[in-house]
Amino acid sequence: MTSYTIALNFEDGVTRVIQCDDDEKVTDAAFRQKINLPMDCRDGVCGTCKCFAEKGEYELEFYMDESMSDEEAEQGYVLTCQMIPESDCVLQVPATSALCKTAPETVEGEVLGVDALSDTSFGLRVKLARPLSFLPGQYVNVTVPGTDAQRSYSFSSAPGSNEARFLIRNLPGGVMSSYLGQRAAPGDALALTGPMGAFYLRPVERPQVWLAGGTGLAPFLSMLEQVADKGIDHPVTLYYAVTRAADLVELDRLTALADRIGKVTVVTILAAADETHDRKGFVTDHLGADDLNGGDCDVYLCGPPPMVDAVRAHFGGLGIEPASFHYEKFNPTEAGAAAA
Repeated sequence: MTSYTIALNFEDGVTRVIQCDDDEKVTDAAFRQKINLPMDCRDGVCGTCKCFAEKGEYELEFYMDESMSDEEAEQGYVLTCQMIPESDCVLQVPATSALCKTAPETVEGEVLGVDALSDTSFGLRVKLARPLSFLPGQYVNVTVPGTDAQRSYSFSSAPGSNEARFLIRNLPGGVMSSYLGQRAAPGDALALTGPMGAFYLRPVERPQVWLAGGTGLAPFLSMLEQVADKGIDHPVTLYYAVTRAADLVELDRLTALADRIGKVTVVTILAAADETHDRKGFVTDHLGADDLNGGDCDVYLCGPPPMVDAVRAHFGGLGIEPASFHYEKFNPTEAGAAAA
């Protein structure tokens, strides 16, 4: 029997991933896996279970006009009580995870190794007790071994693996940075709770412009891992902006993924005035209307808040509005993420 992966994105940022058989309705599959999606009738009559299908193929059985119009169905809305998947799907659920009697998953792990990639970043590799499903670009809360603290980090690895990888900024005095730089040892126990976040790769239907600031490269590495596995029909231009050449970490991996995919162009930018590089300054110095395909592109941005604010203002100055713009800010406190 064929089984499909269904990602349920709740409005509080929590994602739960379930398995749905090829002859099973999504509501039934969710209930079987102890997730109570909003529902009153099970018959396509009330509209209580209406969600938005962001990705995937499916069949909709009977529904009444009072519960969902044909126009809504054409836009991608579904009644999960009448939805039978025909591929992996991503659904936006207009309810909180708590309302649906669920919560982020917690998976135990142990440290495989810590790599000092530069003075400003670490690479953390974690062996998971079981694979943790997520959408490429999403993050988890990671416990800091030996403390009660948690820090939020985007995966830099592909979904569904027994090994999770993270690219972590080295903040002097930071709880996680101090652990990674001073005490970390293979076998240390930690826990990952998630996945979470609205920053993840949507279906690629037009040219892509990806903007990474420093360790904001992490989610794009995860996205590229999936693209390398599943293929892509449109070009991707990834702008990777850092302060100094030494901060351009994971370039070998990035180049290998780009070569494997074949439709990825990597553009590196250095901000430090005393460095020599083909492109200097900030990412906004190298983005024009032509680079944005006149607005016919999807833009993804992960970087510090000033970078996000500068790019948004730059688009306004150009008079360009991308077809979609997804961004995630990360703060220097290591303490969380804000996505849109």
